[in-house]
Amino acid sequence: MPDLPRLLSDFEPLPGLIKADYADFVVEEIPLYPADGTGTHTYFLLEKTGISTSQAIHDLARALNVRRHEIGFAGQKDSRAVTRQWMSIEHTPPERLTALAIPRLRILETTRHGNKLRLGHLKGNAFTIRVRQTEPQRLAQLQDALARLVRVGVPNYFGTQRFGYRGDTWAVGRAIVRRDLQGALDLILGRPTEHDVDATRRARELYDRGEYLQAARAWPALFHTERRALKALAQAGGKHRRGFAAIDRTMRTFYVSAYQSHLFNQVVAARLPTGLGQLWPGDLAWLHASGAVFRVEDVALEQPRADAGDISPTGPLFGYRMTEPCGRPGELEAALLAGEGLSRDAFHAGPLRISGGRRPLRFRPEGAQVSLGADERGPYLELRFVLPRGCYATALLRELFSAAPPEASDPGNAETEALAP
Repeated sequence: MPDLPRLLSDFEPLPGLIKADYADFVVEEIPLYPADGTGTHTYFLLEKTGISTSQAIHDLARALNVRRHEIGFAGQKDSRAVTRQWMSIEHTPPERLTALAIPRLRILETTRHGNKLRLGHLKGNAFTIRVRQTEPQRLAQLQDALARLVRVGVPNYFGTQRFGYRGDTWAVGRAIVRRDLQGALDLILGRPTEHDVDATRRARELYDRGEYLQAARAWPALFHTERRALKALAQAGGKHRRGFAAIDRTMRTFYVSAYQSHLFNQVVAARLPTGLGQLWPGDLAWLHASGAVFRVEDVALEQPRADAGDISPTGPLFGYRMTEPCGRPGELEAALLAGEGLSRDAFHAGPLRISGGRRPLRFRPEGAQVSLGADERGPYLELRFVLPRGCYATALLRELFSAAPPEASDPGNAETEALAP
């Protein structure tokens, strides 16, 4: 993501420290629908501080003595933050949840509903972000820049956290799509970079030397996927097919989804110079009010709706359910695949068929405002805004600030995130 072009290329980003403290980055989930207060499923509003959604679910499941998949949730949330999100569990009384005492987790509210909460069942997320060590005297410039983003829309890039702490989950996905299983395992288990330190670096070095069992023992306990794959490799005498088969389908799909995200980002970057709200003949347009997609037949007719922010061009999440544009947009997407050495059906076949879809090239933040504040730690700039589900706050922040959020180099934040078109 650092190499992707910015929309506000004529605006000098402010310096700033983002996520200096968990409380500097607050995210509150906006439900897709309210719980109706009746039913066998207990809905609870969970506040977590400084841990991933996956870890929170693990801790809750262990405390309640249930399996992890019994806990429903709508989306993954940042680990280096204070986040509030709804979850659900069936046949568990609310008082049992409110009685829990788990470090860094709090149950703020409970209710009931008839259905389990499912992935993607959220409308959006509200953010309150404090940026420190910045330039408060440029507040007016920052307000103008933010207003421009609200007016024309923010590039809908997938954020850095989508690609893991090494930034290479997309490359693993590309190797999988190309059926290069050894290449995929080499990236997952070996080839240490500057992001790997201490035990993880040691484990990767052992893998590169072919010492699979020793590498499995060297990985920290939370790296379940790596340890399982290495044990399978050791038992199979280094056969990469066996090692890859030990990686569960959820993780393999995650890697391929990351590659989808990477390719989508390339389309956003390619269309940025002509404007992410500019329709092309043959485009598939996104209706922001409903998420419906339709083919643009008459640009002159539809462009005023795009100028008003009601619709936007879309980019590809390649897969068997993805509708292909025609004309110039189709040629751009076909050329991208060809440059990757892939055919149009690369994501359609095999055990990892992935559905795909369309995603708008831009998003418009709601209720966006920035103000100056101060506390015992000094002055800060505070941003507040609401984003639709699947959109990244980092995409907005990189337009305004030169700082990289800490999760870009945080191995503890390499969690499996569902791809929401």
